[in-house]
Amino acid sequence: MSAQAEELLVAAAARLMTGRSTVFIGTGLPMLAAALAKRTCAPELVCVFEFGGIGPALERLPRAVGESRSFERAWAAEGLAGVMETAQRGLIMDGFLGGAQVDPYGNLNTTVIGPHDAPRARLPGAGGANDVGSLVWRTVIMMRHERRRFVEKVDFVTTPGYLDGPGARERAGLCPGTGPYRLLTDLALFDFPAETRRARLIALQPGATLEGVRAETGFAFEAVPEPETLPPPTPEELAVLRAAAGMEAAA
Repeated sequence: MSAQAEELLVAAAARLMTGRSTVFIGTGLPMLAAALAKRTCAPELVCVFEFGGIGPALERLPRAVGESRSFERAWAAEGLAGVMETAQRGLIMDGFLGGAQVDPYGNLNTTVIGPHDAPRARLPGAGGANDVGSLVWRTVIMMRHERRRFVEKVDFVTTPGYLDGPGARERAGLCPGTGPYRLLTDLALFDFPAETRRARLIALQPGATLEGVRAETGFAFEAVPEPETLPPPTPEELAVLRAAAGMEAAA
C-alpha cells in the first residue's frame, strides 16, 4: 500500500475514534490511527492495549501492543486477563483490528492461508483478536483493499464477525448487539446492515470509484444509491501522522 493510500486509511480511521470512548487498539495501522486521533479529533480517547495498557498518553508511538510505550502515562497497567475481563464486562466500546482476509460478514483471518492442516502460509495468529471481536461492542476493521484479501469465505475464522448472517453471533453464544460496525479500507467504507449483516458500501475514498472497488473485491456487495466521498486528510492531520510515523521509523 502506498504512503498516500495508508494516510487516507489512517486518517479516516482516526475520525471514527471520537470523544472519551474506550477503544481496543490492535497492532499496526490502528496504532497510527489512535495516535492521530489523540492529537487531533479525540484528545480524551481512552486507548486499551492487549497486554494491559489502559489510557496511555501515546506521546510516543508503540511498536507492539506489549511494548513499554503502550503503558507510558497510562491510567492503569493491567495484565492480559484483566483487560479481557474489562471487555467482557462491556466497558470497551470499540475494537480496531486488521487481518489478512475478510469475508462479507466481517469474519477475519489472521491464522493460515489455505487448509488449516496443510496451509500455503502460516500467519501470526489470533493474539487477542478473537477476544476483541467477541467481547467489545463494535469492531472496526482496517484493511488494505485487495481482491486476494476480500474473499467470499475466509480460510479460517480467527475473529468472528457476523459468522454466516443475522442471528449467527447470538446462536454462537456471543452478546447480542455486538459485532462489526465498519469495514474501512484505502478505497472505501462499508457498514453491515441488520437485515443482511453483509458488507455494504456507504462511502468512497478520494479518487476511488465503485467500479474500481468491485474489481478489487472477491465477493458481491451492495452499495447505497449515492455513496459519499470521505474527506481527504487535512494538512494538520498529514503533518501529525507523518511525524508519528517518523518517530516510529527512528525508534
